[in-house]
Amino acid sequence: MLARYAGAACAALALALPAAAQPDYPTRTVTMIVPFPPGGVADITARPLAEAMGRHLRQSVVVENKAGAGGGVGMQYVARAKADGYTVLLALSSISIIPEADRLLGRAPMYQLAQLEPIARFTADPTVLAVRADSPWRSAKDMLEAARRAPGAIPYGSSGNYGTMHVPMEMLMGSAGTRMLHVPFTGAGPAVVALLGGNVDALSTGPSSIMGHLKAGKVRVLASWGETRHPALPDVPTLKELGYDAGFSQWTGLFVPAGTPAPVVERLREAARAAAADPAFRSALARVETPVQYLDQPAFRAFWDADARKLSAVVQRIGRVD
Repeated sequence: MLARYAGAACAALALALPAAAQPDYPTRTVTMIVPFPPGGVADITARPLAEAMGRHLRQSVVVENKAGAGGGVGMQYVARAKADGYTVLLALSSISIIPEADRLLGRAPMYQLAQLEPIARFTADPTVLAVRADSPWRSAKDMLEAARRAPGAIPYGSSGNYGTMHVPMEMLMGSAGTRMLHVPFTGAGPAVVALLGGNVDALSTGPSSIMGHLKAGKVRVLASWGETRHPALPDVPTLKELGYDAGFSQWTGLFVPAGTPAPVVERLREAARAAAADPAFRSALARVETPVQYLDQPAFRAFWDADARKLSAVVQRIGRVD
């Protein structure tokens, strides 16, 4: 009898213990969802990030590519995941575009922004306009003049409708008053492969996706969507320099499902902060000429809110794309 009461007392005490006395997070592997195929900006950032965060958390962080619907499949998966910190999302700025595009197309959004909580931003590179090295176009003006001569005939690749490779091209064509043929793929990696293989003639992508091909002499970069010239591409003009009203940044950020416990969120913030300063992580991004542009949760949340408003307006300007 005494043993039974003692056991009951211990159980009650365990329930009354504060969260800090419970097993520390994480106690098992954390899965980082990348909502695109391997080879794109999100994947290139996620892999060294997962390693760096894993070192700080003292647990494995594994990357899982869950592509589809321009990133919507993977983002929806995390938005609906258990809010315990064991499923996190490494997303691009398209996270803000997809729900707005769904509403524009008259369908229920795959997820709502309120279902996801931001942790940190890691990079924020402007996209660049890339063509094959054997392309006849030596400048953005050359390409756009060719497009004017054959409206809707020149194919360009993207990671999917309304994605971070589609939106900047639509911005440019709107400013230039011309049209090209949009060919969507399941991510930046397949779109770059299509460019190299001659299936499309141009694309807008994050520099990290094509920097290796640029150094190998396989592609040419004609312009960037940045406010200023990219430090790794000092001879490449911005579109604004060329007179086009087109600016776009392809950033990467870490998210968790809304409702994740505050101590877990804080632990992930600590790990993200440590990863952003980790020499191996910074070196991996430096190899693809991508500087770390870290923002902790409060600053990232403010940045994300402003960027989402801007991108929502761009989607409305683009209109329905079936």
